[in-house]
Amino acid sequence: MSLFQLKKNGTYILDKREFFSRLKDLLGFRPGELRIYEIAFIHRSASFTLPDGKRINNERLEFLGDSVLDVILSDFLFEKYPDANEGFMTKIRSRIVNREVLNQLAVSMGVDKILVSNISSGHQTRNLYGDALEALIGAIFIDKGFRRTKRFFIKNVLRKYLDLDLVVNTDNDYKSLLFEWVQKKKESLSFAFNEEYDFEKKMSVFSTTLSIGGQEFGRGLGTSKKEAEQEASRQAWEKLKDISA
Repeated sequence: MSLFQLKKNGTYILDKREFFSRLKDLLGFRPGELRIYEIAFIHRSASFTLPDGKRINNERLEFLGDSVLDVILSDFLFEKYPDANEGFMTKIRSRIVNREVLNQLAVSMGVDKILVSNISSGHQTRNLYGDALEALIGAIFIDKGFRRTKRFFIKNVLRKYLDLDLVVNTDNDYKSLLFEWVQKKKESLSFAFNEEYDFEKKMSVFSTTLSIGGQEFGRGLGTSKKEAEQEASRQAWEKLKDISA
């Protein structure tokens, strides 16, 4: 069933009953402040403007959720690995909040079935659903507080959909791998960025060129500098592995 109902004037409105039902199934508990959850699932490509000029989308909640998630994971890893040093915990936290991992977690949860966006299904936006997951974390934090938010993420997301042992033993932070490589080889690494606005998708798009020793090794494209960097770093790392083979 669609999350939208067609009004007589030809516009669409959110079917609140259907949204509430899907949200309750996803959360595993009854949400309190429904409005904040509605905003969490409005991607910036589907933004709308209120009469007072305020633009509504999930970017602010994403910002909040990103910070809350860092604290949740820091607390969780601190408790789970009592003998681990700071470097290990920082690395594992970084791997979990990697855009690809968050995106996969969000899809496994069913975030993609609720998210409202104007991006066509054929367009690959790698962090679309991961961003919505962070916005959801922000919404739960506002609605239920930190303890409830932490319990939800650890029980309903981390332990249910993520193989933590695999995360610990797999390094997919290509940028960090590259920095380690250039340090050992005493080479120089640089990123050149360019930002453009995609009017069709109503969002900024970043591109970056990664160079090592003055030679181009990768090009990345994304809706954030971090995403573009990781894609360029992945390409560069694959090239370096082929050269070393």
